[in-house]
Amino acid sequence: WTLRQQEPRYLKEYLNGPNLPLLCCRSASDDILRFAPPRSSRDFRQISSDFPRNSSKKVYRVEDRMPQTSFKTAAMNLFTAASLLLLAASYTEAFTTTFHEPATSSVPKSPPLSRFPITALAKPSRTLSPRFSSAAAAAGADASAAFSVDEPTKTLTKQQKRIQQIKSEGGPLAFNTKYGALNPFAIYYGLTAIGLGLVWFMALTIMQLFYKVTGDRIDKRRRIPVFLSHVWGTLLMALTGCFPKIENREIIRDFHKSGRKAMFVSNHNSWMDIPFIGHTIGWHNYKFVAKKELEKVPILGKAIMVSKNVCVDRSDRKSQLMTLKQGMKWLDDGVNLCTFPEGTRSRSNRLMPFMGGAFKMAQKAGAPVVPISIVGASKVMPSHWMFPYRPARNICKVVVHEPVESVNKTEEELNSEVREKIIEGLPEEQRPLQ
Repeated sequence: WTLRQQEPRYLKEYLNGPNLPLLCCRSASDDILRFAPPRSSRDFRQISSDFPRNSSKKVYRVEDRMPQTSFKTAAMNLFTAASLLLLAASYTEAFTTTFHEPATSSVPKSPPLSRFPITALAKPSRTLSPRFSSAAAAAGADASAAFSVDEPTKTLTKQQKRIQQIKSEGGPLAFNTKYGALNPFAIYYGLTAIGLGLVWFMALTIMQLFYKVTGDRIDKRRRIPVFLSHVWGTLLMALTGCFPKIENREIIRDFHKSGRKAMFVSNHNSWMDIPFIGHTIGWHNYKFVAKKELEKVPILGKAIMVSKNVCVDRSDRKSQLMTLKQGMKWLDDGVNLCTFPEGTRSRSNRLMPFMGGAFKMAQKAGAPVVPISIVGASKVMPSHWMFPYRPARNICKVVVHEPVESVNKTEEELNSEVREKIIEGLPEEQRPLQ
């Protein structure tokens, strides 16, 4: 390449050349610049093969350093790029479907040739008898006619149904991933949760070191980690508009004023049930009774371990006995417990049978059970979504019921009474089938 300039010293651009540093040789007697790609991106010393070495020429290195950016600028660029890529991905064929056709269309879509019967595609052979050829043609015609009639009414595949369902829930920009569906609001919710979660994680790590240094002699009930977790959940719901409506809040207030501790139980069909029940209990110390697998979830697992929540391994009988003792100890020490007696999320959104572990803890500790009905959480974040696809405001509701005393009651009686109260607060589509 050759460039004419007045007294050039350093080249500030690549001049649409190769994306490699170039070597510049300038003659002292004229204003002609010559550029040549080096043999390697690091080798700028030997260029005798490109330009003869003499005293009248000087060699300069092209400026190839990127401008230094701050961490804040790099983070903003990364955030913007990720958002644009995810939004652009929703328009690509990889995340959209081409199977949306009007249900009232009278013209069936022509099927691919590979789907036709062989007899409908093959020409009649000349060596066949007329009777056989006519029979084959008739069979092929019948098969193709049956195919053309059945084709519009054929059911879609499971993946196509899921894509249609996701787009009907989250809008045209929704798309499916390996870990669940996403749309613009879900991306915003996830980035907000992760951003706040990083601060939460750092605070929990500091508290973990603090407890290790002090030997658990300070804050034995682990109130501070629960407070930090509650701050994370409150800020997340405030920034995303996901506060649910709470009915009978005065029952919770009066119960807290009494100074008693209880077992809070609720139905469970969405991840949003966890922040909902925490928001309902309020700024008080409480522990969740959760499955041990949640300890592997990033950030959440740290919160579970540092706060000393009660974790149960459902495949280990010894772990279940230890969980029972640990839960009873927390109730005796004046700490509330929260659990979902169904044991897992309901995929059908209907209330499933209860397990007896929570009621056994309350019955043996003599603590009351507070039933809570969570309504509409699956309308915000179903099981096939990675994050909520819309705000929970004016959609989700939490109904608090009167506490049920466990004294002088068997586990079965306590289970049945609490279950009836939870069902009373659920709509018809969330109630169990009779």
